[in-house]
Amino acid sequence: MAFTVVANPTSGRGRVSRILPEVTSALTRIGVDARVVVTTDARDLREAVRRSRDQGDERVIVCGGDGTLHLAAQELAGGETALGIVPGGTGDDNARTLGIPRDSAAAAARLAALGEVSRIDLGSVSTADGTERVFLGVLSSGFDSLVNERANTMTWPKGNARYLVAILGELRTFRPVEYHASFDGRVAAGQAMLVAVGNGVSYGGGMRVCPGAVPDDGLLDVTWLHGVRTATFLRVFPQVFSGSHIRTPYVSTTRAESIELQATDQVAYADGERVGPLPVSITVLRGALPVVRGDAGA
Repeated sequence: MAFTVVANPTSGRGRVSRILPEVTSALTRIGVDARVVVTTDARDLREAVRRSRDQGDERVIVCGGDGTLHLAAQELAGGETALGIVPGGTGDDNARTLGIPRDSAAAAARLAALGEVSRIDLGSVSTADGTERVFLGVLSSGFDSLVNERANTMTWPKGNARYLVAILGELRTFRPVEYHASFDGRVAAGQAMLVAVGNGVSYGGGMRVCPGAVPDDGLLDVTWLHGVRTATFLRVFPQVFSGSHIRTPYVSTTRAESIELQATDQVAYADGERVGPLPVSITVLRGALPVVRGDAGA
């Protein structure tokens, strides 16, 4: 067998660089002749995945985090080259949803090379400025996206501490946002702290914001956290790690194939990557991505 391995060496603050020898060794032991491409930036990564697709590879094994998979999906959507995943990011939420081993790079590499291929849905989002993107996991807007916006402008501190500082800073100024939405033509409006649209279950390293999402059911799950006081928000938001927030009276959920979201001064992020300002139009692309999946709960 011959596959292309595309690695983002900066994923997980250099984690991919550290696990890449383990990946290639595991592939060699099972008889896979792996051509390894270590990329230098986002454009280089997309070109490497596109090259693999265009030369007719059965599958391309991508080593990286959710942002890396997001880039790869842009090139593989609608095609026949399957995505194999070796998680190497800080959150790896799409790997969680798809049951990919996250504690063993060798196990993930073996699964990526030998596992069965199935097709999953993708979300497709377009913005008023003409940006179009597909996403594997969760698209969000509201509080969490503004935290990302704030963190991205900060030069200190580094790492996870930067996001903690950004959260504290955003809490001081954030107020519920007035949203106007449509779900398969059903109109909704009201205040929200955040609105998340999930093809996958989690974001942010295990926050199960859309706990009922299934990536191959032809539907997108919507989680709407209504406008609440800061104290209530602080009490409810931690429940997102277990998914129990959807059982509180402050959260509404629905499912739809086509979604319109509009709110003033809000930005959408998908798979942790900035998409652009609202309004956005979101649709599900049924079976758009061939992917190697593992066991649920891996």
